[in-house]
Amino acid sequence: MLAFRLFILLLGLLLGWAAGHLLAVGLSNPEVARVNTLSLMLAGVLAALLLAPRAERLAGQVVARLQRWYAGLSPRTVAAATFGLLVALLLSVLLSNLLRGVPFYTWVWSIVLTLVLAAFFIPFAVRNADAFGLLAFPPVRRKPGSKILDSNVIIDGRIVELARSGFLEGELVVPAFVLRELQVLADHGEPHKRARGKRALGVLEELRQVRPLRVEDWDELSLPTVDDKLVRLARETGGKLLTNDGNLGKIARLHNVEVLSLHAAAVALKPQVQAGDRLTVTVTKSGQQQGQGVGYLEDGTMVVVEDGLKFRGKATRVLVVNNVQTNVGRMIFAKVENQGAA
Repeated sequence: MLAFRLFILLLGLLLGWAAGHLLAVGLSNPEVARVNTLSLMLAGVLAALLLAPRAERLAGQVVARLQRWYAGLSPRTVAAATFGLLVALLLSVLLSNLLRGVPFYTWVWSIVLTLVLAAFFIPFAVRNADAFGLLAFPPVRRKPGSKILDSNVIIDGRIVELARSGFLEGELVVPAFVLRELQVLADHGEPHKRARGKRALGVLEELRQVRPLRVEDWDELSLPTVDDKLVRLARETGGKLLTNDGNLGKIARLHNVEVLSLHAAAVALKPQVQAGDRLTVTVTKSGQQQGQGVGYLEDGTMVVVEDGLKFRGKATRVLVVNNVQTNVGRMIFAKVENQGAA
């Protein structure tokens, strides 16, 4: 940022020089005017030197915001805005020629007319970018009901059984940038990441044998992350995003992208435990109240057993008293059946 600081110093110098010349207008002594100008120029440089770090930080923030805004622009939005500006310029030239004979009409009115037309046509074209943007960017080939897979749902592997069961309809789409991400994982030096990558590639091979799988050769180099590219691809193709990433799902929904979560579906399909049902649970730790024991079912559901701490480490037969759904998951409250261990 050295160039920016030099620019700030030069700007302070020029402002001091301009202030000195303004003050010199009323002075009859040129020597005094010259000294005042030099003093103001020095003051301008010193003030710029003091303000340069703050100005540099502000400029950095503005540039960062512009970069984020630019990265979030859709090519179709830019094409639509360009089309709107083109129409505004053409109409401005046409109307200027028609109004040239009006006595009070000057070049200033031409500029005003151009700005008014641009203010109308550019927002209109951007709001209808899907229509006007097609002039420069043809739509990505798509089929109704296509499902776009992200890396998490592929690594998870449950999608294969879901596709085999017939509940997953529509075309399955794997973006090329997701394949590249999985290939990088499969070639990673860390064993854990390498195993995840190889597992994902194996899942794709198995999934291809169950259902038709299309690789979408689409990419947007201006977007920094894979998640951003997934959201953009889903928006432009109208496909549904199939993922297990909760944060990605929230961001996609904010962009009006329909999200399908395998994890949410699995939670919804968990069997409901009702009061009066009998379970076998192993108490692993104490609860919040004295004598309470806490255990877990195979799916991770917490079971709070009244007076169950004395059966810690043992498989105990319990009777369900209540089933509560909380913001962190389902909790089951139970008591020991016949006060005995299974």
